[in-house]
Amino acid sequence: MSLKHTFIISIALFLLRLPCLAQVTFSSVEDTWRYADTHNITVRNATYELDKTAAARKQAYMAFAPQVTASANFTNNINLQTTLIPAIIFDKNAAAGAVYPAQFGQKYIYQGGVTAQLDLLNLQTWYNVQIVAETEAMNKASLANVKKNIYQQLAAQYYSYLLMKEAARLAGESREITDSVYLSVEHKLEEGTVNESIADLAKINKERAEQTLITAQYQAITALNNIKALLNLSLADSIQVNATLGSIMEQHTEAALTEDPVVRQAYYQARVAMSRVRAANAAYIPVISASYSSTTQQNDNKLEPFQNGPAWYPASFLSLRATWNIFTGGTRWLQSKQNKITYYESTMQYEAAQKQAAINDENLRLAYMKARAVLEKSGNIMKLSADNYTHITNRYEAGIATIDDRLNAFSDYINYQNQYLNSLSDALVQLYLLKIRQ
Repeated sequence: MSLKHTFIISIALFLLRLPCLAQVTFSSVEDTWRYADTHNITVRNATYELDKTAAARKQAYMAFAPQVTASANFTNNINLQTTLIPAIIFDKNAAAGAVYPAQFGQKYIYQGGVTAQLDLLNLQTWYNVQIVAETEAMNKASLANVKKNIYQQLAAQYYSYLLMKEAARLAGESREITDSVYLSVEHKLEEGTVNESIADLAKINKERAEQTLITAQYQAITALNNIKALLNLSLADSIQVNATLGSIMEQHTEAALTEDPVVRQAYYQARVAMSRVRAANAAYIPVISASYSSTTQQNDNKLEPFQNGPAWYPASFLSLRATWNIFTGGTRWLQSKQNKITYYESTMQYEAAQKQAAINDENLRLAYMKARAVLEKSGNIMKLSADNYTHITNRYEAGIATIDDRLNAFSDYINYQNQYLNSLSDALVQLYLLKIRQ
């Protein structure tokens, strides 16, 4: 085997040992949202919190099941307690006050049993279940709100990348124009038909176009890196965006807006607060429970467990108990008062959230309509400015217009181009805010 073949095989084996890097393709901003649902750290943590709440709800329901306890006990009476028994019981002729010391019981005691208790009436248990169930619903709304915030951040970076690609495309076209103009002016400067100020203006336009191109290229790369961070990807992972601005801006957005997760979250906060008020008031109601206990016991003076020895003596009972805290130092009343205040606060916040959401939704629609209208006008103005530059260029080449006219027309075109990009950025922002709510 030749040295060349050995080198090629070594390189191939080295490449095979390299870790495989992720390559993710996104055809729309919705693709990034779906990917974030399972990969974004903030969304995953909110999902885990919801899972914990679901487990807490099941745990609350288990409080309705009877509590069964099994116990086993071994006692070694090292020294049995001595009891003084009046001697007259055994001897009628005993002196007054005489006693007889006696020890009752046996040295070893084995005992085992099972106890079961079931609450027949415990309103606090019912309200605890309700609180946990409503807390779970509130956490679902909280998860939706977390997703909404992450979706906004992703959309901002996603559309920023597309916007910078469009800015780079326009800057590239402008640079080609400035290159030809600059060469023309340089040629005329050598001929002495234009002065230094005209040449400087042509050079400034060329530098501005290149500056815009460099800025757009670096900002596009930065936007992709920010998307990687939001999607929990590494810097070495590859992201490919297949969408175009034209297809995005043609999307229809007449669909009705869904309820803002903030409003739904405030609604369940009020529900939880009301359930806590009821749970606090339930502390005034007695708790009624039924208990059953069954035990068996063996007494022996020899250490011989689990062997044939003295008999086992069973004992069992069934009880019905009612517990009512008559006075607790006013803590129940104060807790109920605090919970009522919290309920009033949460109700007020929910009503305010409803009103604010309605205003925000209307402003969102208005902002989107305005942004689309302004974008259309900005695009028309940019096209007209480009046409104007073309006309003046033709007039210049025909010897009718001056080089100043041509340079000024190009400067106007660059300014209108920047206005168009700003309008496009605003329209994209309003578009994704509207899409998230739909």
